Amino acid sequence: MERYLIIKTRDELLRIKIGQILYFEADRNYTKLLLSTGIQFTFAINIGKIEEMLERQVAGSNAILMRVGKSHIINKNHILQINLPKQRLLLLSNEGKPRELVISKDPLKVLKETLEKEMGKNEEKE
Repeated sequence: MERYLIIKTRDELLRIKIGQILYFEADRNYTKLLLSTGIQFTFAINIGKIEEMLERQVAGSNAILMRVGKSHIINKNHILQINLPKQRLLLLSNEGKPRELVISKDPLKVLKETLEKEMGKNEEKE
């Protein structure tokens, strides 16, 4: 069953399939959302509030969406490459276009370790 995130502001309501979220990016009091289809939205909501909405509405699916550093919440299913020395994260959209995010080394290292642990768990199950 497909899960949805509903973002309500004073003037609009947005209903998004969790799997289509590529990433959220903080920009002061605003948050930019990029979908895997290339569609982009900007909300007058800070990323902390977005994170709270995700925890409330999508508990269980939050394993897919992960906060990386102060400025990003990414969808782990779209990760193509993590490059620690270049502080670069590549996410692959549905149209096959890579999106590059520059993220500081420590949060990127945590993300890499988290993914490696998850891969280890999946290998144990097989």
